Amino acid sequence: MSTLEYIIWQTLGLAAVPVIFLSGFIAVAAISLWVLSLSKDKSSTDDAVE
Repeated sequence: MSTLEYIIWQTLGLAAVPVIFLSGFIAVAAISLWVLSLSKDKSSTDDAVE
């Protein structure tokens, strides 16, 4: 493998770690917010009207 190929693969490998970590963090946060929004008490505004 040439030096250029080595540098390219090393750069891609090192860049993949934060991309995978951040995309996983964002996905878990989005799914958690979605699940929490499903369980939100929607009748709280109706109680305030009385």
